[in-house]
Parts: sequence; structure tokens; C-alpha cells
Amino acid sequence: MISTERNKIAAAINNPEKIWDVIIIGGGATGLGAAVDAASRGYQTLLLEQADFAKGTSSRSTKLVHGGVRYLAQGDIALVREALYERGLLLKNAAHLVKNESFIIPNYEWWGGAYYTIGLSIYDLLAGKLGFGRAKHISKKQVISKLSTIQQKGLYGGVVYHDGQFDDARLAINLVQTGLEQGATILNYFKVVNLNKNTAAKITGVIATDIETGITYTLKGKTVINATGVFVDDILNMDKPERKPMVRPSQGVHLVLSRSFMPGEDALMIPKTDDGRVLFAVPWHDKLVVGTTDTPINEHSLEPVALQEEIDFIMRTATKYLTKAPTAKDVLSVFAGLRPLAAPESGSSKTKEISRSHKLIVSDSGLITIIGGKWTTYRRMGEDTIDKAITVGGLVPKANKTKTLTIHGSKTDVDRNDHLYVYGSDQAALLALSNENAEWKEKLHTRLPYIKAEVIWAVRNEMARNIEDVLARRVRALFLDARAAIDMAPAVAKLLAAELNKDTLWEKEQVAAFTKLAQSYLLEPYLPKA
Repeated sequence: MISTERNKIAAAINNPEKIWDVIIIGGGATGLGAAVDAASRGYQTLLLEQADFAKGTSSRSTKLVHGGVRYLAQGDIALVREALYERGLLLKNAAHLVKNESFIIPNYEWWGGAYYTIGLSIYDLLAGKLGFGRAKHISKKQVISKLSTIQQKGLYGGVVYHDGQFDDARLAINLVQTGLEQGATILNYFKVVNLNKNTAAKITGVIATDIETGITYTLKGKTVINATGVFVDDILNMDKPERKPMVRPSQGVHLVLSRSFMPGEDALMIPKTDDGRVLFAVPWHDKLVVGTTDTPINEHSLEPVALQEEIDFIMRTATKYLTKAPTAKDVLSVFAGLRPLAAPESGSSKTKEISRSHKLIVSDSGLITIIGGKWTTYRRMGEDTIDKAITVGGLVPKANKTKTLTIHGSKTDVDRNDHLYVYGSDQAALLALSNENAEWKEKLHTRLPYIKAEVIWAVRNEMARNIEDVLARRVRALFLDARAAIDMAPAVAKLLAAELNKDTLWEKEQVAAFTKLAQSYLLEPYLPKA
């Protein structure tokens, strides 16, 4: 197995003479896609992430790999076709994480059945040979049998269609591993603090600080790619201060409830809510994810916070369509993410009207910036970005390989009733690790399936550095049950301290920091167990 020991990787970049072909800033979906693409082509690739991989937007999605039914309604056929093609590739290349999910649109208008069946049949046709299954109309009785808690008053029937579902943060971690296997150097907690330029004002590399050691490095590169999502303007300002913002962040909020609110295996899709937005209720890791919103935000943050109006909208809409009305006490977790939408030329404030297509911008200095896009199209975004880097950096042209590149962990015959399925082909090795120490087989919490061996695995094989890395993005406890995650923190801190050679003061500081963070994922304060 390729080394994922972070500090060894960090030490290896301390070579002032090395010139990278590609330096990528940002370790979310976009940056990781570009790193895997570049490394698989054989380019010397370095990726630097200021926090943890997928810490921002890329761990806070609706957990869908989809073409985007809403974009079809808006007439963005090209984006939908591209996304459906990429959805098909993801099902093949990351088979352990991506699944074919059935969605039901309940019809409360007499014309709804025909209207949505026709529209979703077009959606299926756009997928071509990579389709997930044909849309079909179902009766009121069939809707109720599949969605037992659906509001029945005024229900005429429904339409079933198919789309993809995945675990976003787990895919990001597998992309890190894939990139490393392809020869890339990938580091978290490494912040780019400035850009280097030559006398002709062309970018020649970056200055970056290792957050853990405080050591600052000057790194040379033939190309520098700004793939920082909602933070792209921060990097662009290093290149050219006080320039016009390129990104208009839009916040999306999700609430996580118990499966009792919608016990079936099918997902619910409301194509048009009171204010014109789309709402999903999707089974995920034995919980129900309900969202999302589309709220213009003027500031960006690594930890965006849900607005009360967004929470109210989701609760109000869920109550309208489900027989069981959720309350604040029912919310197991609430999470917010910021979409890095390309700022519209017209200045429109309606973020739902801004295209999700990605855009590449090359500054006068040669800085390559990618904005927009969505998780589903991350691979195509990476391909387009590296194609541009070849031109900008004068790199020797090499063909893209990611269409058929298997992502680390991919395995078709996983048992989704066993929570360890997300490790795919690594599952056997993780179980072998758990056999090394009887304690590591113990569960971390009675309400969640995660075991202590997963913490050890996360440190040794997935570059986890702290409690949050483990409980938010290696296992998804913070997103599934924030109260349980708070309870788990001391045990996780103890395991991490032993692996990372940290003292008890570090453990206490970690538990305090994580508990404070996790409280923001709850609608009501929670006092952890003593």
C-alpha cells in the first residue's frame, strides 16, 4: 500500500530545486479530480489543502450523483447530458460508494403523472447507454406502499425515476488514495500563503506553510491551479489584489432525521416547493437527509451555519409532504455547505438561476482558476483543467486516463447492510486490523455502527489528523448524529493520541474544540455524558 503517512510526505517536498509540473491549491472534489487526472497522465503533481480534504463544500452535498432534474427544467441540456455521462462512469469506477437509487415524485395535480413521466423519460434518454433505469408512472396505492408516511390527501399517484447516490467525503478520501497511488504528492493542513512570480509577472510557484509544524516552503511549479471552491477569490487576490469577485456563494442546508420519518428504501423528490426550489428526502447511512436550500451568501467560511429561515423552510416543507412532522428535537444533525457558483455577469441575485457548469479562467500571470461545477462532474472538471494546464505550462501533451481509471476501494459486490461497505476493497484489511487488538472491535457509540478500528485505520491509511477529521469525514458521525459524535469524542481523542504520539492536554483540547464545533450541528444545545 502507498504510504499515507502525512509527515513523511510533507518532509519529502523540502527540495528547493524540484519543479512540479502541476501545483494544485485545494483538496475538495475539484482539486482532487485535477490531481488524479494529472498524476495518472504522468505529470509531477502536488496538491495542497489548507484544512482537511473535503472539509468545505465537498462533504456537505445532498449525497447525490445526478444529472440534475432541475437543470433539465431550466433547459440546460448540455450540463444534464454531461452530468449523466459522468454519473455512469462513477458507478463503474467507484462501485462501492455509488448506488442506483429510486426517487419518487408524488403527484398532487391531475396532470403531474404525464408531465413528469415525459420529462424524466427525456432525462433517461440523455443518459444513453449509461442510464440507471426508465422512469415510470405509478398509482396512488403504489406510492403509499413505497412511501408509507407520504401525505395522502390530494395524492393522485407518482413517478419513479432513478439517479445516483454516494458518500461525498468518502469518495474524496478515496480520490486522495488514488492520487497517491498514481504518483501525486497530496497534503492536508498545508496552506498556500502567497504566489511566486518572475520578473515578467508570470507565476512560478507558491509559498506554503505546513499548519502542523509552522514551516514555510517555497515550491516551484510550471503551472498553478486555483481549485479552492468558494475561496477562489482569496487566491485570485494574491495574484491581483482587489479584483472583481469571480464566485457568488450559495448556501445549501440539510437536516438529518431518523428513518422513522420515511422508512422505505425509496427517496422522495419534490420538484417545486412553495418558493420554486427542489427538495429531496434521501435515505443515507440508515438516516434521512432532507434538503436543500439555495440562499445567496456574501461571506464564505469553512464552517457555514444554517440560517433559521432555511431550517424553517425545510421543516415546513417536510411537514407538508410527510405525515410525521419533524421538530427541533428530532433533528439529529444540521449541516450547511457553500456552492461556488460563477458570479453572474448580469448581477442576478437568484442563485438557483446561475448555471452549475464549470468555467476555467487563465489570469495574465498564468494562474489557472476553475469555478462552478458540481460533485458529479468532478472528473470532467479535472480533465478540462489539466488540458488547460498543458497549454498554459507548455507541458508535454499526454492523453487523459480517468474515464476508465478505477478509484481506490472500488468493488461491485459490497454488502450495504454492513456499514464497512464504504471501505470497498479495503474492508478485509480493516477487519484484519481490528483483529490486532480486541478493544478495536468495540463500537464507539450504541446508536452508530462505527468501531474503534476505523479510527486507527483513518490515521494510518487516510491521513486523519484530529477528532473532526475522523468523526466528520472518515466516518460520518457528525453528519448523522451530532449528539452521538460529541459522546464519542473522548474515546476517539484517546485513540488518536496514542497513534499520533500526543499528550493528555492535546486530548482535552481536541475534545473541547470538537464539542464546540458539533454544537453548531444541532438546533438545541447538548450536554455530553460525563
